[in-house]
Amino acid sequence: MTTMALGNNPSRNDPEAAAPGRVAAFHTGLSAERRAAAYLIAKGYRILARRFRTPHGEIDIVARRRQLLAFVEVKARRSLDDAAYAVTWKQQQRIINAAQAWLMAHPEHETFEFRFDAMLIAPRRLPRHLLGAFDAST
Repeated sequence: MTTMALGNNPSRNDPEAAAPGRVAAFHTGLSAERRAAAYLIAKGYRILARRFRTPHGEIDIVARRRQLLAFVEVKARRSLDDAAYAVTWKQQQRIINAAQAWLMAHPEHETFEFRFDAMLIAPRRLPRHLLGAFDAST
């Protein structure tokens, strides 16, 4: 991606130029996504993509198990309850739009079932995998 596509905000282009709180949140998010991916792999999923970005939104993890695709939103907060409430309607719409883009880019999966999951991450707790956390019809 070019700087033009991202805008002229240096913090969007270089995480080190961002405010310290944003850098910490970025690294926490990466760590949470690694934990979530490891948990999914242990449950028999194959990770097809991480941090799939489109102009309409981002999917943290695209995973497959048999003939099922899971578009997974990862949320890390101080508690699992806080993480659950962090998946907003607006974010759901962005994830749904990004999933449509992913499916268009990967026609080999057009016959698969799919769902939208959430993976909740909190310190000193096992991840909580919410199957079908939301759907595209809402």
